[in-house]
Amino acid sequence: MKIRALALGLLLAIAAPAFANDVDGKWTGSIETPGGTFMVNFTFKADGAKLTGASLAPDGTPVPIKNGKVDGTKITFSLDLDFGQGPVTINYTGVVSPGMLKMQSEFMGMTNDFTLKKA
Repeated sequence: MKIRALALGLLLAIAAPAFANDVDGKWTGSIETPGGTFMVNFTFKADGAKLTGASLAPDGTPVPIKNGKVDGTKITFSLDLDFGQGPVTINYTGVVSPGMLKMQSEFMGMTNDFTLKKA
């Protein structure tokens, strides 16, 4: 019984980084806001606990993610966007699963949940 529990624990310890590495690549989805539905695109690259990548601004230019972190299947990062009145920071958290990324954005105390799919 102890050997099975140990084997299961080892399997889970190995599987968590595998899901985290599954974050690598391009992801697409949409966000529902009071201003309408917006398409979003992200590209991510995990390197251990560090997450790098970019999102596309509405004009199509890449915006690099900041403070990107990977912790098992969880990712966190922020984006600095400028909508014409100076830069604002949007914080993101997400949970990676095969082919899907459940995300939450936070801006000025308001949260928005959305789902991305691997492109």
